[in-house]
Amino acid sequence: MTVAVGKKVPDFKVPVTGGGTFRLSEALGQPLVLYFYPKDMTTGCTRESQDFRDLHPAFRKAGVRVLGISRDSLKSHDKFREKERLPFDLLSDEDEKVCKLFDVIREKSLYGRRYLGVDRSTFLIDARGVLRREWRGVKVPGHAEEVLEAAKSL
Repeated sequence: MTVAVGKKVPDFKVPVTGGGTFRLSEALGQPLVLYFYPKDMTTGCTRESQDFRDLHPAFRKAGVRVLGISRDSLKSHDKFREKERLPFDLLSDEDEKVCKLFDVIREKSLYGRRYLGVDRSTFLIDARGVLRREWRGVKVPGHAEEVLEAAKSL
């Protein structure tokens, strides 16, 4: 089962920075931006996270929660979050359950080597848990601003 725009997102539970677990059903009541990125501390992922960080006050003003998610460990996320001063939590999906739910694992190629990796994607979920927008194959420049504008319309 994978998510679809206009449908309720199935509940999931994953480890979250700061300790404990994040459960989607416990986050209902406010819109949520969930951005999937390939790897902590890499150029594109750092830039994307910085963009969401820099716009975080505007997301908060709009009543929207922002969360980043990748297959990295909590230890890696904690270092990344501290280094980039991210004001929002990062979710760890080491077993790829949430990545598969959102269908973001894709075949990629680097220097001729093929591998399965996370396709940079963002999902906007409304306060009732319904998927309202999705962006797949995201290009970083201007993306966080576009997501913010969409989030404001909820």
